[in-house]
Formats: sequence, structure tokens, C-alpha cells
Amino acid sequence: MRPNTLANYRQAIEQHIIPALGTKKLAKLTAKDIRSWLDRIAGQCRCCARGIDVKRSPDKQRCCALGTCCKLLPAPRRLQYYHGVLTSALAHAVREDMIPRNVAKQVQTPSGPPRRYEPFTLTEAHAFLKETRRFHNGELYELALRTGMRRGELLGLRWSDIDFDNQRLTIRRTLQRIKGQGLVEMPTKTDTSDQRIPLSPPCIKVLKDHLRYQQAEQERAGDRWKNSGYVFTTSHGTPLDPQHVTHNIKTLCDRAGVRQIRFHDLRHTCATLLIETGVPLITVKELLGHANIAVTANIYTHTRLPHQADALKQLDTQLDEPDRGPRKRREAEPENGAGTGGAEEPPPTSTNHIS
Repeated sequence: MRPNTLANYRQAIEQHIIPALGTKKLAKLTAKDIRSWLDRIAGQCRCCARGIDVKRSPDKQRCCALGTCCKLLPAPRRLQYYHGVLTSALAHAVREDMIPRNVAKQVQTPSGPPRRYEPFTLTEAHAFLKETRRFHNGELYELALRTGMRRGELLGLRWSDIDFDNQRLTIRRTLQRIKGQGLVEMPTKTDTSDQRIPLSPPCIKVLKDHLRYQQAEQERAGDRWKNSGYVFTTSHGTPLDPQHVTHNIKTLCDRAGVRQIRFHDLRHTCATLLIETGVPLITVKELLGHANIAVTANIYTHTRLPHQADALKQLDTQLDEPDRGPRKRREAEPENGAGTGGAEEPPPTSTNHIS
């Protein structure tokens, strides 16, 4: 199991499952107990339950600590996750003959609306790229948009992974922050994620410019420089924190004058623009490192309204033959036999009557 997955399981168990259901005997646990537990979570503010606002410094407190609830209710997907963790645990208990059946399977969780992704348009992408060139470590965001690489893959990228002569890079690891462990290097998300990516001339230029800038930073830092070997580092050579990267994209979007998006939406934008330019879906799937092409088709590609309109225009061009001539309307059928020269026929009658 990946360390971040294990950490998420522990958080769900220690913060939600054990406090609510931990005193209940397995044999006496019912579907009603689980349903009531999920209903309580659904109506409970996450900020109040976890004491998020209390942990903030006094100048940044804005809701629960001040007696004003922010009503940060959990999303349906979060409820599904908690329910899934409990279902998995009870399934293990069934396999160990501790209980006869898994009562969690009888409880349905709200699905909620599907998550909608709003990748950049081409105009927005141009404005975003222009601003990245004036931003510290902006090359990271530009590569994310140009290659579709994940945040952890970019943060785990080392200079030894880049082959400038053959114009390609190799994804070998990811860098993640694990609760209680700090920054940890981990394997790639899937076997297909461990791959080589060809670098276009703009990507080569971006990386070479960044290398020169990093060398200048190293000279300024002097003895304070930590030679970690990573491509994207702080001003002292230490690895970048994933949360820092996530926070900075908001600043980048504001400066570029474009919509606020998540860092992962740069990956969606890359896939969408590739599809809209006519790149085959299988090529996009290989570039993004997906194990299944259905993931690429269902999640990472978004055809926007103008392109849908263009597709229908192309269909109209094929359907409308040039020699068909103007459309002729069929004459209306005469009503009630009018104009036919005959009398209106009476409606058929039935000989069977109800008395």
C-alpha cells in the first residue's frame, strides 16, 4: 500500500470511524447504525469537527474559533470514501469469520453531482504561460501544461532524468508529503507512469533556462545551498513542498487574469488541447501514462462547445449534397376529406354496448 493511501485510511479511521462506532460490537453493528453515522457526518461542519480554525493563528481565525460556523460540510465523495474504508474493514472481518455478513454493503451513500473539470481554453493557456515566465519556478507550471505531468512527478524530477541530447525525460519517482513523515520519494502512480516523455524544443528551452537560473541561485546561496539534485527547488536547493506548489498556482492565475484552477487541471488542459488539435486518443493515453484508455476518454478529455459546433458543421457539409437543390415542402393533407370531392366518413362505431 502506498504511504499516502495508508495515511488517508488512518485519518478516516481515527477521526471518524472509531469515535462514532468504536464501542459497538461487530456482531451488533447494523445498517441503521452506519446510516445514522453517515447522516451525522453529512450535517457536521468539517472545520468544527476537526478544530481547523482553532489551530490557526489568532489573526487568521475566521469562523469556529470566533463562534461563527463556516458550514464547511463534507462533499458526497468524502462520505463515499469513509463508507468505503468501513466496508473494506468489515469485508476483512467476514473473511476472518468474525461476522457472517457485511452490513455496510446494505447502506447506500449519496453519489452527488459528478465532478466537473474546467480546463483552460487556448486563450487562457497563452495568458497563463506568459505569466509563468515571470514567476519563480514558473517553468514547473509550464512543463505541467506542455507535458501533462503530475505534480508529484515534476517535484520528483532530477537533472539526471533529463537527456538533453536525445530530447526526452524519464519519470522514475514522485515526491509526496506524508503526514508524520515529511517529504517522501515514492514510486510512480502506476507501472505505465514510469515512462519516457519526448521533449519538444520549447520544453528543452524552458529546462535549459531554468538550469541557468538555478545555477545562479546556487552561487547566491553559497554554503547554504543543499545539492538535492532536483530540477525544481527552493532558493537554497531543498525540495519544493507540494502544498507550496498548489498554493502558488492561485497567485499565478490571479496575475495572468485567468480563472482559478487546480494544479491537476493543467493536466486536464494538456489532454483536452491535444484532443482538440486532432491527436489520436491512444497517443494521449500513452503520453499521460494511463493504464486504461477509458480513463483518458472519460475523465481527461473535454470537448468544448465551439468544437462541438464545428463537428456538427462538418456533418452538415457531408449530409447536404450540392445537387439536392432547394428544399420543397410537401403540401398539407386535406382535413376532414375537404377537397377530395367526397363526404366525410363517419367514425367507426362498435356494435357492443355497455348497458
